[in-house]
Formats: sequence, C-alpha cells, structure tokens
Amino acid sequence: MSIPPPPGPHQPDGSYQPPASSPYPDASYPPYPQGPYGQQPQGPYGGPPYQPWAQGYSPYNRPAAVNGLAIAALVLGLLCFLPGVGLVLGLVALAQIRKRGERGKGMAVAGCVLSGVGLALWAVALATGGAAEFWKGFKEGARDGASISLERGECFDAPGGSLEGEAYEVDEVPCDGKHDGEVFASFPLGGGSYPGDSSVTDRADQRCYELQYSYAMDGWAVPDDVDIYYLTPSRDTWALGDREVACLFGNTDEGAGLTGSLRNDETVLDADQVAYLKAAHVLDAALDTAPDAEYVEDDLPGHKAWARRVAAALEEQAGMLRGHDWPAAAEKAVTVLAADIDTARVEWAKAARAADADGFYAHYDKGFSLIDPDRTVTARKALGLATVPPATDDSGLEV
Repeated sequence: MSIPPPPGPHQPDGSYQPPASSPYPDASYPPYPQGPYGQQPQGPYGGPPYQPWAQGYSPYNRPAAVNGLAIAALVLGLLCFLPGVGLVLGLVALAQIRKRGERGKGMAVAGCVLSGVGLALWAVALATGGAAEFWKGFKEGARDGASISLERGECFDAPGGSLEGEAYEVDEVPCDGKHDGEVFASFPLGGGSYPGDSSVTDRADQRCYELQYSYAMDGWAVPDDVDIYYLTPSRDTWALGDREVACLFGNTDEGAGLTGSLRNDETVLDADQVAYLKAAHVLDAALDTAPDAEYVEDDLPGHKAWARRVAAALEEQAGMLRGHDWPAAAEKAVTVLAADIDTARVEWAKAARAADADGFYAHYDKGFSLIDPDRTVTARKALGLATVPPATDDSGLEV
C-alpha cells in the first residue's frame, strides 16, 4: 500500500480532490492545519502526520560532535600518567554529553574506568615505594636521552676527536689506552629556568678549575698540553631535566688525545705524598688569587692584600710540613724546604706592608725567588712525585 503525500499548499476552498486515477475516489483529506486553532491533521494510520525536517536541515546528514573532554579522558586513562585528571575529565564529559547531545559516551566511560584502575595502581605503588623508584627511573631515562651521562674517572672518545662544539654522544673507552677525554669531576647546576649559555659556561669554567685538584692532586703530573674542558646542559636538554656539568681533561692538540689516566688522588697516592701535596696546595690556592692588574702601580692595595694572603699561606704550609712524620729518605729535604718557606714568608709579609710600588717589588722579588719550583725538586724526588715543573706564568706557580 502506498501512502499518499501530504497535501500541497493551501487550497483556495480548503479541500483536496483526488485525481480520477486514485484508488480511493471517495477519499477526502483535511486541509493543512490553520495554526494553533485549526483542526489537527491526521496521519495515514490515524495518528499525527510525519514531522517536517528541523530547521537548518542539510541534505548531508551531520552527526553530533564528539566531546573533546571524552577524548582527553580516554587518552589519559590509556597512559595512566595522570589518572586523577583522566577520571575528572571523564565525569565532566559524561555530564556535557547528556546536556549537549554530543557523542563520545563510550570514550568517557572507558577513560573513567582506565583512570580508576590507574589510581588504584598508583595507590599500591605509593604504599610499596614503587612510585619513587618509577619516578627516579623516569628522570634518569629522560636525562640519559637528553644529555651525555659520564661518571668521574671514566674515559671516552668524542666524535671526530674534538672536545669543542656540541656533542650528542660519546663512546666510553678504557683509560689505559688512547682516548680523547677523561672525566675528573661533575656537579649540578641550580633549578629554575635555563640561565643562558654564558652563565652556564662561566659557572662550569669556575667550578671545574676548582675541582681539578680533588682528582689530580699533583699538578706536575699533568702534561702541559692538557687543559680543562667541560660538557654542559643546552637549552633543549635543560628542558628535559639535565642540570649536570661534567669536567674533563683533554689534549689542547685536537686529535692527539690522552694515554693513560691522569688520576692521582688519595686512591692512588700514599699518605706521605698526599700530605706533601695538601701542604703545597695551600700556597697554590693563595697564589691563584693575584689581582687582575698586571702591574703593581695600577693596584698597589690589591697587590698588598694578595701578599698578605700568600704570607699567611706560607706560614700554614710550613706548619703542615713540620707537623707530618716523614720517612727517613725525605725528612732532610722537607726540613730544608720548610726553612726556605719561612724565609719567603718574611719577605711576602714585608711586601704586604710596603709604602709604595718600589718597596713592594723589592720584597716581592726576594720572596718569589724563595718559592721557586726548582727548590722543591729534591723533596719531590724523595717522595716519589713528579719532578718536572709545569709551565707557569707570573701570576702563580705550583710547588
């Protein structure tokens, strides 16, 4: 049975006459409704007629939009990374879907369920300490992916043999053979935002030069063609949690490399050698505080303050040398050295009280000659330490 179409536009007489070919010649149809007070139309089965398309109907059926929070809840539920957030988003999404008629109910429900499971797993992990281990491993993994991870005492080869420029990876190799670099220290930088390339470099330069002594106590044993380099975080690796600076020894002649470890600390030196080097370092540290002005005339107060620091260091050094019980083979040489140090202290103290630059120079020259590195060779040889002085400048020396 076919269903006749609804009547067309209003007929002038309010009635519809079926065509002669109609199978229902006697059928008559009520007119279109005349508004809220007109007669209600009847459908072909005695009920209301079919509803017209809603306003804005398009010939292409447009499905309801998918709720964005439902998608987010599902993603977070699958990741189990922020299960609490995923559960909240899922519940909010369900409320919005009911109110707006949007799609995504299944995703919201799945997100809630998965997030609930994730919360339960996190609760168990917190109770058993597993969360801390997971987070530690996560940070270490992120850092390893963001930077080069090197430990103190490790040796490595750099790509192309260069320790300058950017590096993304290095190959760890035994220190006994030839290698490009040797890590002698590392230290963390502070938190917060990335401080900038210059700030990171300045901090690395300062701290690495300070930390070299803890690894290579005898500076005479470090070849003159070896210098200090460092690996620092970049802006990109900083964002991934990299905060560590690695301090390195490397050859200034690119490609020449190093052979053998430069490590000489308390793990490889005997007690007498360590005692001597600790006393020597007291003077080295004071000499390194020389003022920036090259000439005394340009900064007499600064040079006088420096001379006071050196005089105090010489007094401390002599006391440390006399306070140690030296082996018989080295006792005489160390005693002579301590006497030279006492004489040098007197001259440095007079330089610190000089009235003018000429007076400073007169006592400085005498005091400086008394701490000449060559005066320490006999004691060093008796203790089994390096006996060839390193190249130095006039701002300081190693003894």
